[in-house]
Amino acid sequence: MSDEEGPSVEKTNSEDSSLPEQELESVEEPQAVEEPQVVEETESVEEPKTPEDTEAVVEAESVEPEPAEAPRPVDEDAIDSTEAIVDEAVIEPTDVETTFDEPTIDEPTIVEPTIDEPTIDESANEVTTVIPVVPAEDAPPTEVVDSAPATEAIDEQTEQFEPPAVVVPPKPPRPEFVQQYDTQQFEPIQQQYEPVVREPEAVAPPAPQQQPEAPAPASSRKWVKPAIALGAIFAVAVIAYGVDIFTSSGKTPRGTQVAGVDIGDLTPADAEATLRAELGPRLVEPVAVHAGGVDSEIVPASAGVDVDWSATLSGVNAQPINPITRITSFFGSREVPVVSTVDQGALDASMSQLAANSDRAPVEGAVVFESGKATGVSPAAGQALETQQAGATFAAEWSDGGVVDLPVDEVPVTVTQAGVDRALQEIAIPAASGDVVVNGRDGKVATLGVDQIGEVLTFTPDGSGGLTPQYNTDAAIKILTPQLVSTEVQPKDASFTFAGGKPSVVPGVVGDLINWPDTVKELPVLLGSTASRATPAVYGPVPPALTTEAADALGINEVIGEFTTGGFEYASGVNIGLAASEIDGAVIKPGDTFSLNEYTGPRGAAQGYVESGIINNGRPDKAVGGGISQLATTLYNATYFAGMDDVAHTEHSYYISRYPEAREATIFDGAIDLQFRNPAKTGVMIETIATSSNITVRIWGTKTVDVASTTGPRTSPTSPNTVTLPEGPGCVASSGAPGFTVSDTRVITDHASGAEISSNTRTVKYDPVPIVKCE
Repeated sequence: MSDEEGPSVEKTNSEDSSLPEQELESVEEPQAVEEPQVVEETESVEEPKTPEDTEAVVEAESVEPEPAEAPRPVDEDAIDSTEAIVDEAVIEPTDVETTFDEPTIDEPTIVEPTIDEPTIDESANEVTTVIPVVPAEDAPPTEVVDSAPATEAIDEQTEQFEPPAVVVPPKPPRPEFVQQYDTQQFEPIQQQYEPVVREPEAVAPPAPQQQPEAPAPASSRKWVKPAIALGAIFAVAVIAYGVDIFTSSGKTPRGTQVAGVDIGDLTPADAEATLRAELGPRLVEPVAVHAGGVDSEIVPASAGVDVDWSATLSGVNAQPINPITRITSFFGSREVPVVSTVDQGALDASMSQLAANSDRAPVEGAVVFESGKATGVSPAAGQALETQQAGATFAAEWSDGGVVDLPVDEVPVTVTQAGVDRALQEIAIPAASGDVVVNGRDGKVATLGVDQIGEVLTFTPDGSGGLTPQYNTDAAIKILTPQLVSTEVQPKDASFTFAGGKPSVVPGVVGDLINWPDTVKELPVLLGSTASRATPAVYGPVPPALTTEAADALGINEVIGEFTTGGFEYASGVNIGLAASEIDGAVIKPGDTFSLNEYTGPRGAAQGYVESGIINNGRPDKAVGGGISQLATTLYNATYFAGMDDVAHTEHSYYISRYPEAREATIFDGAIDLQFRNPAKTGVMIETIATSSNITVRIWGTKTVDVASTTGPRTSPTSPNTVTLPEGPGCVASSGAPGFTVSDTRVITDHASGAEISSNTRTVKYDPVPIVKCE
């Protein structure tokens, strides 16, 4: 301690144990605390005027005594006396004044404590205590005066009126006084203090003042218990946190779910086992999907979808360290997504199968006619499944447990509802308001009924949301023509007759036909009219395809090619005669091509043809129209020598002895044809002569060329094989014949000069005719 500090004053009861119980107890040195909450006493030094002024007036502050080890005996008379004084006194917080006349310690005087109360008792005694005060620039620690037991009662009553501390800056001591003070001569004096009771002076009521803050010591005491409670709670929380961390170590975080399956607080092995047991069966169960307006189901396993268990569990985080996260895990959950593996081929196939059911084409707005009534078709957009995106969506959401909504593209329409309504009102409804009539000759009429309007009038999109009418005049002509055909004169081509052994021209006939394009050109006007809906038929002359003049100019006046074959059976003769009559008189103009199949048309039972022999897959067989190949061979040879150009012909697969080698032809309805072209500048005509045993074909025209044929030797012979068939109508026995190869050369020369025009060789390989046995 430095020289400037004064010694601390301590009053103890130990020096004089005989002091009465009501006497003041010893003043103990206050305990050291980290943050002192005591109120500083401010000392002021004034020049003394009288000996009484040297007394140190110290305000008596209530200091809460520390709890004693054992209760002290209390003098009830002293307590009653003290209580009377406290009830009437007013304790005011005042400055502590200490005056020194000389460096001696005067007897302490008890200063009247003033306590703010609504009622002041004038008869109360004032208790004052005069204690020595050591002046110093640095005031010593505040002394705690224990006035128990006499003041113990005062503390109990004044505690509830405890005045706030007033801090007043200390006044510096007088220099001359400090110089006279000798700290070495100071000796504490132990005295007995007796309460002095005197009449209190009248004290005016204190002026109202703002309530100061509560003293620090009392405020600090209020937070002791809450702080202890909070500390205890924190300690328990820390312990619980540690226990939770310890017990959950090595386990999945609490509240973890995968596809709704709770795997929280489990070891990794148990989590995988639980997940496989709960989620595995869902792979073979159908999952509901929704694609646009179509509902369906897909089995994940069938679509190539599986679960990657390791990757799924790797998405589960480690145990969280954050205590907030651990607490919230008791009340919530965290979803971990399923990681799926995909067989892309199987998934694409599944999406394509779904698209076949979910996709729909757009319904375009249109106008249709049903039973003679026009109705509108409202447009409706179509949809198309986005197969790639749909597959990815299904693979990602199949495990969620709900309906998987798959993406679809909308296919727009080109016609709006407004366009449909406009076409319906302005065109379609008037068109179906009645029949359309075409008036022909002789009072004949042709009618286009309201129930036939839909065949003539249709609508197509105009590209701007509307509909454009389309009038099918060909359909109208097809409906109207038969009704007026009796009023027409059909044209007839000029033809030839062989009366007298020479061809002569039969004049053609000019027709008088309805010009239907001109007749129906006003059809849109007629359909749009609600009044007159009739129009006259427009007739006009139509010349024949071969006029009389053109027939005379063809130069058909002599035979330029002829050939005859025979040896056919009766059924074949019937068919040959029918086909020959069809082509008899056929005229081929210069440069035109003749087709036997086209000219005769179908050759079936309906046309009078019968069943006869044919060659089927190299073996003899029977069919309706059989035998016509003999007419084809006869016609081919007649045109061969007439100098016609060979366009198409096919030889038989095996040789038939009644035909010339490498110069014959077969035919089959709709499959094998015979065609030739007229290369001359004049026309040619076909004449046929059929008997029961042979067929002759002549080609008439103007002779301009000569034709020579040379047949080569047979080469490369092959032996037949034997075929055994069940005996019956389907089996035609044959002795067989060997196969061979042969060629034919045609040389064409100019008829007038003899100059060679062309030379062509054709080689044909004939298969052996099998030996057929019927058993």
